[in-house]
Amino acid sequence: MKNKILLIAAFSMLIYSGCKLEDNPTNAVTTASLATTADGLTNAVNGAYALFKDHEVFEGTTDANNMYLRQYFQMSDFASDDVVCSQVTTDPLWLSFTLAHVPTQENASYFWYISYKIISDANTVIEAGSKISNPTPAQQQLIGECYFLRAFCTFNLARFFAEPYTINPNAPGVILRTSTTDPAVKARASVKDTYTQVIADAVKASQLMTDGASRGVTFATKEAAEALLSRVSLYEGDYQSAITYSNAVINSGRFTEATAADYKTLFANAQADKETIFCIAFDALDDYGKEGSIASQYYTNGNSGWGEEFASQPLRDLYAQNPSDVRTSYIDDDVDSTGTQQYKNGIPIYYITKFSFQGGSPSLSSPIMFRLSEMYLNRAEAEANLNQTTAALTDVDFIRSNRGLSGALYNGTVPAGQTALDVVLQERRLELAFEADRTFTVYRNKQNMDRTYWGYHILGLQAADINLSVAPANYPNLIVPYTSTKIIYYIPEAEILSNSAATQNP
Repeated sequence: MKNKILLIAAFSMLIYSGCKLEDNPTNAVTTASLATTADGLTNAVNGAYALFKDHEVFEGTTDANNMYLRQYFQMSDFASDDVVCSQVTTDPLWLSFTLAHVPTQENASYFWYISYKIISDANTVIEAGSKISNPTPAQQQLIGECYFLRAFCTFNLARFFAEPYTINPNAPGVILRTSTTDPAVKARASVKDTYTQVIADAVKASQLMTDGASRGVTFATKEAAEALLSRVSLYEGDYQSAITYSNAVINSGRFTEATAADYKTLFANAQADKETIFCIAFDALDDYGKEGSIASQYYTNGNSGWGEEFASQPLRDLYAQNPSDVRTSYIDDDVDSTGTQQYKNGIPIYYITKFSFQGGSPSLSSPIMFRLSEMYLNRAEAEANLNQTTAALTDVDFIRSNRGLSGALYNGTVPAGQTALDVVLQERRLELAFEADRTFTVYRNKQNMDRTYWGYHILGLQAADINLSVAPANYPNLIVPYTSTKIIYYIPEAEILSNSAATQNP
């Protein structure tokens, strides 16, 4: 790997959430000296970004499966109705598919650990920045980036480990870590208080970061903070704020919606594409190949990955309603030389390629965290909830007109049997498939997850049981209610054992 400065190692600082400090510092830097060390702040902040993609030591070992972003997509989309599992496995990803969560679940435990490690790094830089008199715009930018990182990671923790705000804002949220001197024993804040902290940090980030000091879309920017605020406001049900922040990003003039032609290469060229608001930069040195890349879960050219998780039948059926939809270009039907469909353990193989082909590599991409399309969809969903039907459908049509569907627009008319919100949520599913959105969107809208299709998310399924001509029946958990305790993960056991103030999820 290329030289990456890891903040926890550099600062020899407290690790929260009951996790041991597992890096041995070699060039320890104090918080106070960060402000006066040449490139100190820059290197420190860059080290925090590296933690999104590095395979960090966890519980004494380094596992290629453990990466923030790998877990981020795995824990969200594998629990949805967009991705199907093709086999039973001992990999903890199967627990995300089956919702058979346990407190010792490794993917969830690592995600919790690495999230708080990034937050701790951000806190160190924020505190160092507070010691700078008259900071330059460049220094303010770096401090603002850390407020963004703290907000982003805290919000994602809340999405995975706490009930949706719209269901129960008074439920336990996550542990708020806003200082390097926070006590290790600390209770979970409520969901409402968690959101309040996230919003405060994101607002502060947007105020500190200026366009003139921006480091580009592979780092946080003012617009990335506003995009986060758009998303958080939508999740909170603050629809007017969601519109306001979406407008701020859309009207910034810094981003352009990918056309139907450009969309096919958007994800392979995320760092340069004009639709990208914020992505995590990977380069050739970060290409983990078959062992540990995000893409290896979804795609293989025969040698590049495991390729065991496919596009689900209900999602493919939805795309099939409009064959000209260019979004289907990210679903690769596996057929042999005679055109015969291929299967794995009875499940038809439809590879997912949104994480492939950066620089031509089948296992490399720079995953997009925020892009312009989401801002239009956030605004549309907020408008639909405020009964601004025409505005909502106009935003949906803007997306569709750039996805090869100019002949299939709504033109202000809601189809019979649907609501404007139904239309928006369907478009959101089509546009943001495999981007860690679907599961959260279903449940925060108080909808049930329908997983009535063949796949090994069905506990006890045998290949001989599969009959693709009919839907599965009489299996447990085919419909997951939004009220189910299974929609969120357990707080990791290590946290509960080391932090007597932390309560467990039911």
